[in-house]
Amino acid sequence: MIEALRTPDERFDTLPGYGFKPHYLTQANGLRMHYLDEGKHAGKTFLCLHGQPTWSYLYRRMIPIFTAAGHRVVAPDLFGFGKSDKPREDSVYSFDFHRDSLIALIRALDLHNVVLVVQDWGGLLGLTIPMKMPERFTGLLVMNTALGTGDVPLTQGFLDWRAWNNKNPDMAIAKLMQRSCPHLSAEEAAAYEAPYPDKDYKGGVRRFPNLVPDAPDAPGAATSQRARDFWKKDWTGTTMMAIGMTDPVLGPPVMQALAKIIKGCPPPLELPEAGHFVQEWGERVATEALARF
Repeated sequence: MIEALRTPDERFDTLPGYGFKPHYLTQANGLRMHYLDEGKHAGKTFLCLHGQPTWSYLYRRMIPIFTAAGHRVVAPDLFGFGKSDKPREDSVYSFDFHRDSLIALIRALDLHNVVLVVQDWGGLLGLTIPMKMPERFTGLLVMNTALGTGDVPLTQGFLDWRAWNNKNPDMAIAKLMQRSCPHLSAEEAAAYEAPYPDKDYKGGVRRFPNLVPDAPDAPGAATSQRARDFWKKDWTGTTMMAIGMTDPVLGPPVMQALAKIIKGCPPPLELPEAGHFVQEWGERVATEALARF
């Protein structure tokens, strides 16, 4: 079994805007994954995947809009994030470890008529899943993210972020979120830090920048290359793209390149004031997504 930490529940008791009921799935590796499961099961299922260093709290502005329209929202916390278990050893966290855990959740909940909602690592991982089970997915809402194919040079913005991340293993997450999203209250910014009592809980957060495939033979690259082919040739669902235009790492140039890969991708919704964490400007995104889907 994998040795893991579990954040005390009381750290989540008074988070602003996050009055959702927790759900848990214990996977074959013995780790417990937390996920939100809101709304009715009669409509579409919006599967909302977060990235680094966030967790399902990121979707609190969008979830009520989707559920009010009669849809279901499932928003998991990746292992190492949020209310999910956090393996102690950084080496546990790998591209396939995270991807396999998401596939296991989709199968365990038997999700169908899924609109895949992704941003940051939610996309690097999530965009590789529909090719494995295309019958489950009917839509894609894609925000600032990319495919880690390993055969496209990494941007200088990302290389700078990775270097900074490696120099700061005890990342000050609340401060980072408030710099990226100046409209957050102090309490909202602190909520992003809630899952991590100390740096021992941040292994998953630390690992992600070093998991981005940076060569064609890097772990995850071949899977991402196959996914690129899927989105180019085989995708038949409805797509919406929203771009936080002030993102220095996964902003307009990266997203414009991704749009060319996704078959049938319409012109994106551009959010001039939004940065990397597009969901923090998510009310407009969710409302326009409902009209699209």
